[in-house]
Amino acid sequence: MAAAALRGLEAALETHRGRDRAVRALSYSLQLVGGALPGPGGLPGGLLAASAQLSSCRTVLRLFDDLAMLQHSCGYGLGPEDEDVLVRGLSVLCNVANQLYYPCEHLAWAADVGIVRAASQRWWTLSTALWGSALLLGILRSLKVLCQLRRKLRQHKCTSSPQSQKLRAQVKAEVLSILMDAADLSNAIHWLPPGFLWAGRFPPWLVGLLGTISSLIGIYQASRGGNSEAV
Repeated sequence: MAAAALRGLEAALETHRGRDRAVRALSYSLQLVGGALPGPGGLPGGLLAASAQLSSCRTVLRLFDDLAMLQHSCGYGLGPEDEDVLVRGLSVLCNVANQLYYPCEHLAWAADVGIVRAASQRWWTLSTALWGSALLLGILRSLKVLCQLRRKLRQHKCTSSPQSQKLRAQVKAEVLSILMDAADLSNAIHWLPPGFLWAGRFPPWLVGLLGTISSLIGIYQASRGGNSEAV
């Protein structure tokens, strides 16, 4: 069993998405520990610095994600015709927000390193707002799907039937998606300019905790065959 788990980990780390999930989890975990330890310097400061560098690494690697996102958006299009209209609309809007997020983040990064002359903070704010919008749309979509699944479950009187078990697995996946997106949305709002809800009010350990929770859920969903696009 240990050998199989090791092979699975090795296979995951050989892929771009799997490596990104690992780096994300490590970055937020370091921020959690570094923020929870007392003292601004020494080990806590080193852990926070390492977390920031890993986050910057992910930002650079996302320079190559536009085409993958575009392929996903084009593949979904306006959604399957047999899908609920509201679910389709929320999914399309979520794809649009995610698609626009990448070039905005790229411009912010390019402005920071001096490739383009622009106010980087404006582009960072816009990219964060787009990410938060995509997360909110994803939560609303999952809530709608969850209501549909619960309605179907009530129609199945035999709870041990394969169809009921499949529906319960889908319910669990949607609940996890809501928790993951809610944790990320909390951080996204924190990174917006001060004055909007709780923007700028989270201590580093809380940002790390929420990000770690989201990352672990994403890794679990990926291992179960789910699809996570956590930023």
